[in-house]
Amino acid sequence: MQIYSVYDPEFKPYGKVLEGYDTKELCGAMEAIAMPESGVMYEAGIDSLEACGIFKDLQDRAYGGMPIELGMCWGYNTKLNCLEYHRDSEINIGVRDFILLLAKMDDIEDGMLDTAKVKAFRAPAGVLVEVYATALHYAPCQVDAEGFRTAVVLPRGTNTEMPEFEAKNEEDKLMTARNKWLLAHADSAEASQGAVVKLTGINIDIAE
Repeated sequence: MQIYSVYDPEFKPYGKVLEGYDTKELCGAMEAIAMPESGVMYEAGIDSLEACGIFKDLQDRAYGGMPIELGMCWGYNTKLNCLEYHRDSEINIGVRDFILLLAKMDDIEDGMLDTAKVKAFRAPAGVLVEVYATALHYAPCQVDAEGFRTAVVLPRGTNTEMPEFEAKNEEDKLMTARNKWLLAHADSAEASQGAVVKLTGINIDIAE
């Protein structure tokens, strides 16, 4: 699988790099959080990260004054497993380089997405990467055995407890948390836990 850079023109339909932010303090705060023994962890909002000076800068500039949460996804991962989307952009910042596996909303056909449509993009450490609302994404992938620590910036409340409602269309059935719609691969743990299988093709593993 070819791995592009977030600076390559191929990334333009999926997102952009945001300039003019100092990420040193944030990266230090992320490094202070212990890695799991295996697998991936995620927290939507982490106090030590939101205490960093960049938090207000992100809220005021990147999100135009809207309330945000600053959390982290970290651990060890090389697989696609699922794709998710939100109604807004997500910003990622890595302590180390990391890889995003992305597809576009308009790649979905008849409610299904072929993983052959997925592209891989490497993001350098300390760089702000905006992933558009129309870009399907999921947990980052590591570039080496050290794993990854990636900040996740989203509107406050995203990925928290799902609202209660009666599903009235197929998209409603994809919601697994607040402001989170999930398409699972049959081989993923999420599918075994009840997530709707909407990905066809191989479950991409960049380690291969």
